[in-house]
Amino acid sequence: MLEIRAIQPADNKELAATLRSILVEMGVPKVGTAYADKALDCMFETYDVSLSRYFVVLQGDRIVGGSGIAPLANYVGPVCELQKMYLNASLRGKGVGRQLMQKCLNFAREVGFEQVYLETMPYMEAAQQLYVKSGFYYIDGPMGDTGHCACPIHMLKDLNNDT
Repeated sequence: MLEIRAIQPADNKELAATLRSILVEMGVPKVGTAYADKALDCMFETYDVSLSRYFVVLQGDRIVGGSGIAPLANYVGPVCELQKMYLNASLRGKGVGRQLMQKCLNFAREVGFEQVYLETMPYMEAAQQLYVKSGFYYIDGPMGDTGHCACPIHMLKDLNNDT
């Protein structure tokens, strides 16, 4: 049984370990990506601020993934960022990512964002397919300042386009 819910303070340690193990499994560089983010160890506190929310995916009582929404750093305008969206391999390709992302996009709309930005790696092709199916499109360069200089793929979604 799967559940998607907002992060809780007690989730921090398990979520950090889960996300780092997924990043290692995917071959993500440890520098210039989410792996190095200090926020990974205090996700509840990081997202317990205005216009931000992180959702965890639970399988039974185990955290098996998550994703968040937060204002795009160092950017002026109603744009947020889809952040740290990762799932255990056993759940990929089964519609869980789409459900998780939809939860994030619904939150973004509810709090007034008009666009959602994301960054990813070139070899994360399945994730890019999901993003495109969900209405994201490729853009030529980065927006804001995410600190993820090693992520060369940049995408944007207009939230008024429901797909």
